[in-house]
Amino acid sequence: MKNFNSGWLACIAALCILFASCSPKDADIQKAVRTELDKDPGFAGITASVTAGVVTLTGSCKTEGCDASAEEAVKNVKGVKEVKNTIEVTPPAPVQAPVQISPDDSLQTAVNDIVSGYNGVTATINDGVVTLTGKIKRADLQALMMKLHAIKPKKIDNKLTIE
Repeated sequence: MKNFNSGWLACIAALCILFASCSPKDADIQKAVRTELDKDPGFAGITASVTAGVVTLTGSCKTEGCDASAEEAVKNVKGVKEVKNTIEVTPPAPVQAPVQISPDDSLQTAVNDIVSGYNGVTATINDGVVTLTGKIKRADLQALMMKLHAIKPKKIDNKLTIE
């Protein structure tokens, strides 16, 4: 009976060693995970490390939901037991259109048209800066300023005296 039991124990030990050697190694899992991540250019900023079959995703991506997509892409890789996701989603800053400043000649014409409706107000233009001088009624000031801002000067230097 002793031989029978020791034979079974040897057989079980051999099977355990065989099964252990069949499971993918961390390095192989990491290569397979990287291959999955490389399929999507949106995952370029994501790195993965593998320890005992547990994949840790780090880094950043730029679109909403890319972190969950990356996790989904690697969780079915052979040998992956668990995925820890620490990816940060950092959307790019919106691109702002440059401020357009009207050239002095066209600005002068537009300013003259606007100012002509306000008695006692004069304007000079130098390098996109409109300098207002003279007198204006308090009730007219806001309308004048709104019209001038609409033509996009670099700056409005208000030196008006308010009546």
